[in-house]
Amino acid sequence: MLLSPLAPATLPRMDAPPDPAAAGPQTLEQFLAGIEARAFRFAELALRQREDALDAVQDAMLKMLGYRDRPPTEWTPLFWSILRHRIVDLQRRGLLRLRWLRPAPDADGSEPDWADEAGPDPARQHAGREAWARIRAALRELPPRQREAFTLRVLEELDVAATARIMGCSEGSVKTHLSRAREALQQRLEDFR
Repeated sequence: MLLSPLAPATLPRMDAPPDPAAAGPQTLEQFLAGIEARAFRFAELALRQREDALDAVQDAMLKMLGYRDRPPTEWTPLFWSILRHRIVDLQRRGLLRLRWLRPAPDADGSEPDWADEAGPDPARQHAGREAWARIRAALRELPPRQREAFTLRVLEELDVAATARIMGCSEGSVKTHLSRAREALQQRLEDFR
């Protein structure tokens, strides 16, 4: 299964991840298709480069194919662990890369505007893009461990034990990172309410 390029208009809302128990038994391919967009956003927040995020998610999905025989209950924590390790590898490699080889951002330093998105309500789409941009900026300002804890616990709705396994730390550390992340995000986004 190869990851297709994702346009922001095709990404599902992150506040409502699908409930795997409600869907019944699924194949690994269905699991990967359902988690693809959320995994991309997670990787993009950490790597800050669309192409690197696509590569990380695709690599994690390809590696997951080797775990096809594992029970479906193990797929979620296993996938997030694989993706997290791939992101860390790319971040380390990025530190060694020559900065001038990276593609330049827009003149104002922002990401491209997706003005050609089709949809029934342009004002609502704009508000959604603006809200996501603010949340993404606030998440990027968090230390990496706090960002991981927040994303896995709040956005992915994983339990503390699974998050601790994925992050490679204790459950207490997950709770501490999450608490600090929530406090920092609340302060940064207070004016956005």
